[in-house]
Amino acid sequence: MINKTVDLRSDTVTQPTSAMRAVMAAAPVGDDVFGDDPSVNALQEKIAAMLGFEAALFVPTGTQSNLCAILGHCQRGDEYLVGQQAHCYRWEGGGAAVLGSVQPQPLNHQTDGTFALADIEAAIKPDDAHFARTRLLALENTLGGKLLPFEYVQQATGFAKDKGLGRHLDGARLFNAAVAQAAQTGGNAQAEARRIAQCFDSVSVCFSKGLGAPIGSALCGSRDFIARAHRIRKMAGGGMRQAGILAAAASHALDHHIERLAQDHALARRLAGGLAGIAGLQVEVPQTNLLFVDLNGDAKPRSSALLAHLQQRGIMATGLYRLRFATHLDVDEAGVERAIAAVREFFHA
Repeated sequence: MINKTVDLRSDTVTQPTSAMRAVMAAAPVGDDVFGDDPSVNALQEKIAAMLGFEAALFVPTGTQSNLCAILGHCQRGDEYLVGQQAHCYRWEGGGAAVLGSVQPQPLNHQTDGTFALADIEAAIKPDDAHFARTRLLALENTLGGKLLPFEYVQQATGFAKDKGLGRHLDGARLFNAAVAQAAQTGGNAQAEARRIAQCFDSVSVCFSKGLGAPIGSALCGSRDFIARAHRIRKMAGGGMRQAGILAAAASHALDHHIERLAQDHALARRLAGGLAGIAGLQVEVPQTNLLFVDLNGDAKPRSSALLAHLQQRGIMATGLYRLRFATHLDVDEAGVERAIAAVREFFHA
């Protein structure tokens, strides 16, 4: 019997569960461009209420959600402050600059994923015709699998508000952050997600990562802000018709897949523990579901061979000298043990 592939490339590779497929098949639908898809409307109301906002907008991707957010906050000739490793700066094709003439001002991260308040202050431009107008601070939580400390989130967003800046959160993995934060506080994951979200004027949430839906994100904010974002979504080609089939999957994920994210976090820690101590590997202790492993010394030139070896053993990962393993809904304990065994076999550890 051939074992199934253990796909650790990303938490975006999950397949809809049988229960989710049943909900999708039964979803009542309409035409969302006309605003009459009941499943889309219900999802938007649910996620907005869950995170404490007036309104929400269902969009196909997190990239489009961030684009709608940045262009909703900023005009041509404005800029947004953002981290060097932030998804909406580094991995979204420069969309805000290309499509909106909004300039990113990247800031260097500290080791915990934050950036110093002094760096934020130094990056804010004076009101002078020589400079772009600084309008927005964008944070990401989790960032590279790291939970931004809540005290820092409060400080950074409070500082930005005092400086007259809008505040946007790329919360693609907000619920991973919330589950990790709840483990620290002893609280409830949904309550922690709301606490994080309420530090911001707008929040993007992805359904197709840890929550396991096949597609979709939501952008949350005030009614006026979402009205602006809706217009931008239309210009970006994001208007969908009978999208309730997809919205129903996202709604099911919110109802059933938040608390189980703790299992993904536990499996990432198990994977880290199994790889620890292998010569040439520096294993970063994961805070959520993303594990990063650096290849050093004699192991570094062997990274491509390691990935090929893993693929031959039915294990898929990404990276080069810095490998990334993502645990998710479709990875179980047996799959993690197979991954550990395959890496140890390669290094004869």
